[in-house]
Amino acid sequence: MKRVPVKISLLLTGFVGIAFVYANWPMTPLPAGTKADSVIVLKNERKLLLMQNNQKIKEYEIALGGEPRGKKTREGDERTPEGYYILDYRNPRSQAHLSLHISYPDPNDIAVARAKGVNPGGAIMIHGIRNGFGYLGRLHRLVDWTDGCVGVTNPEIEEIWRCVPDGTSILIRP
Repeated sequence: MKRVPVKISLLLTGFVGIAFVYANWPMTPLPAGTKADSVIVLKNERKLLLMQNNQKIKEYEIALGGEPRGKKTREGDERTPEGYYILDYRNPRSQAHLSLHISYPDPNDIAVARAKGVNPGGAIMIHGIRNGFGYLGRLHRLVDWTDGCVGVTNPEIEEIWRCVPDGTSILIRP
């Protein structure tokens, strides 16, 4: 078995180190007491926007499900729903670091799924990285890894959790 030359080994180690520094570089937080009155998700752009009085107050890069194109129509399709919903409750003990529940499926989503003879699915959330993998930080965005949820870094979900009260509207656009 061939050994990796020392120069290449050092180069690779340096690259990995830089990647993890980038992945976990601190973000500039919103001021204490900031509250968003709506949230917008732009699926094609992989962005989540916190809004206040129709003005963007913060933008986050996101990861989506493994099949992000198109509207969610059934359980297991790995798509994120599209349309108007409500962030109706929060889960501090989720599989991922904190989660805010999106009110999918609504009555229309249920009717569409029923007409197709499928289960519409549910448990669609905005959440941090799966517990135990928070060290990935921003690197989580390299792939769409959720099952149809909206994934952000752990510091980002902590900020969103603090700034977005239950009952806040969310618009999810293609």
